[in-house]
Amino acid sequence: MTDPMIQARMDAAIRAALEEDMPFGDVSTMSVMPELRYGRVQLVAKQDGVIAGLSVFSRVFQLIDSATVVDAEVSDGDEVTAGQHLAEVRGDVRVLLEGERVALNFLQRMSGVATYTHGIAAEFAGTKTRLVCTRKTTPGLRIFEREAVRLGGGGLHRFGLSDAVMLKDNHIDAAGGIAPAVAAARATAPFTARVEVECETMDMVREAIAAGADVIMLDNMDHETMAAAVALIDGRAIVEASGNVTAQNARTYAGLGVDIVSCGALTHSAGILDLSLKHLEVLA
Repeated sequence: MTDPMIQARMDAAIRAALEEDMPFGDVSTMSVMPELRYGRVQLVAKQDGVIAGLSVFSRVFQLIDSATVVDAEVSDGDEVTAGQHLAEVRGDVRVLLEGERVALNFLQRMSGVATYTHGIAAEFAGTKTRLVCTRKTTPGLRIFEREAVRLGGGGLHRFGLSDAVMLKDNHIDAAGGIAPAVAAARATAPFTARVEVECETMDMVREAIAAGADVIMLDNMDHETMAAAVALIDGRAIVEASGNVTAQNARTYAGLGVDIVSCGALTHSAGILDLSLKHLEVLA
């Protein structure tokens, strides 16, 4: 069951999407279906991929009319194939028509992220290295895209700026160096928060180790330098690697022995999974 606070945030985003799509009602639907009629429509996959967001898809219709029923034949995280029948939606035909695009937008986007994540996560199977997402998400949709990453087999980095201390280049510049930045973080952040430092050079890695960073991110290093950095850290901090991670090079990161690989592309570069609502029938 979804946490009530998380569900409230999701509902707010869904309602905003519905209001954006029909701020003054659906004039097309009211033209062809001015009165209540019951019907059903089929959700069909038009591409192979990983389905994610069925609960969000259902919620769109239920927020318009709680009597709407969605019977799914697959579960979130399942692999689906082109032409596969995934679900049936039943209820007031006006609701089926009004919610169609918003429901599909959420489901297609989340399934696209899950499919993209699945392809890269597979490269880390059998290794100690975990693939995680980043904050490079679509504004307003982070909660949905992170869930899609999880359903695709990925892990989660911090949700936002309030969750953890992550000292990037501009933070380090603002503080006057890694040592004073880490010291300031230790003095002000909750003791439960890990302190992560982004490093672009071996000198920065040495400074981060000396400062006592809990996590060291190796940012956009070539693999030879990254291997040297992992050896230098030697277990004294969690090692995260980041920068231009793809399905083609993911396995090489695992081979370096890093603990975490963070990949912004999971959310900023994933496409959609093509899905459609078809064969609407008016029943009564």
